[in-house]
Amino acid sequence: MNRTSAHQVHAAALHVRGPENPPKTPDATRRNPMTNNITSSTNSTWIGMVPVDDTALAVTDTGGPGIPVVYLNGQFATQGYWRRVIADLGTGWRHISYDERARGKRSKRSADYSFEAAVRDVDAVLAARGVDRALVVGWSYGAFVAAHWASRNPDRTVGAVLVEGAQPYDWLDEAMEQRIRRMFRRMSWFLPLLRPTGLTPRMTADQQADSNIELGRIARERELGPVLDNITVPTRYVVASGASIGSRGDEQERIRASLDGVVARNPNITIHAKVASNHDAILRKDFRAVAEAVREVSALDRRRG
Repeated sequence: MNRTSAHQVHAAALHVRGPENPPKTPDATRRNPMTNNITSSTNSTWIGMVPVDDTALAVTDTGGPGIPVVYLNGQFATQGYWRRVIADLGTGWRHISYDERARGKRSKRSADYSFEAAVRDVDAVLAARGVDRALVVGWSYGAFVAAHWASRNPDRTVGAVLVEGAQPYDWLDEAMEQRIRRMFRRMSWFLPLLRPTGLTPRMTADQQADSNIELGRIARERELGPVLDNITVPTRYVVASGASIGSRGDEQERIRASLDGVVARNPNITIHAKVASNHDAILRKDFRAVAEAVREVSALDRRRG
């Protein structure tokens, strides 16, 4: 099984949820001296629901005047995965995380689980929280979302950190598509049992397979390559090592090797670190490398300003 199918379900099974009920405070508009942009900031953590299209997303915003950092999750993962990165960065940043459509315990179902909906949701969350400009950090599926959002919104992007994702590689063919569909159908009997816990998405097996297959098409060199070439803001990759659940042989290393061409073509993009942990464990074991990449990107943005 390719790295972007099996690991997504594995990631959902390791879901860790964050705090649910911190006090809410009214927004206050202030100028952020680090970004020179007007943003709406809060004095303490806000947790609530942000309506978008036919659904609503569970959002956590720590508030404060620091640079806004928005965290974009793995395909079926939740915002709890980022807790170690957030803790390492500390309170000098404004951390904004959320659960995508039908993920976690509180985000609502939707008729649209497409990749384009995921990109639109970044805009919806930032607009709802009054943020004009942010640093985007994405893991796995979220790295693809972050790359697309940064490529399309250079004036609104401080920079991007892409963690073990957004690697242009043609891994999807007709045989792989059928394998993905069979895998999700085999798991369809027990995944609904975990939905009340927030461990698995409230999506059907076919919807999950469709999402995974769509990602395979988006990952193709001819599709993703131009997106990455168009990025004009500081962007750093943090890549894992070795295999993980569901991968075969050295296929993940072959996928990672595709980044050599990306960084050769675009001087705004470099590989910040190749860490020892695998795809599934990177946010748990190598969160410090991710946090350091965030700091590096932020420093580069300040120099550009």
